[in-house]
Amino acid sequence: MPLEHLLLFSFLLFALGTAGVVLRKNLLVMLMSVELMLNAVNLAFIGSARMIGGHEAHIMVLMIFVVAAVEVAVGMAIVVNMFRQKDTINVDSFDSMRG
Repeated sequence: MPLEHLLLFSFLLFALGTAGVVLRKNLLVMLMSVELMLNAVNLAFIGSARMIGGHEAHIMVLMIFVVAAVEVAVGMAIVVNMFRQKDTINVDSFDSMRG
C-alpha cells in the first residue's frame, strides 16, 4: 500500500475524531473520538516508519499507546464521577467549574 493512501486514511480518521470531539455533547463519544485521533496518529507514524525504515516511530507509537491507556483510565474515572453527581454524561450540564 502506498504511503499516500495510509496518510490520507490517517487524515480522514483524524478529521472524523476531531469532528466527534467538536460536534458531540456526550462525554463517552468525545473520549472515543480522542482515541480515534490517537490511533490516526499511530497509523501515520507506522506508515512513515515503513517507508523510511527506522524504528524510532515504533517507539513513539508504543508511548502513544501508553498515553491512550492512561487517558482511558482517567477519563472513565471522571465520567463515572460526573455521572454519579448529575445522572447524565451530557457535557452541557456540567458547568460547576465555570468561574
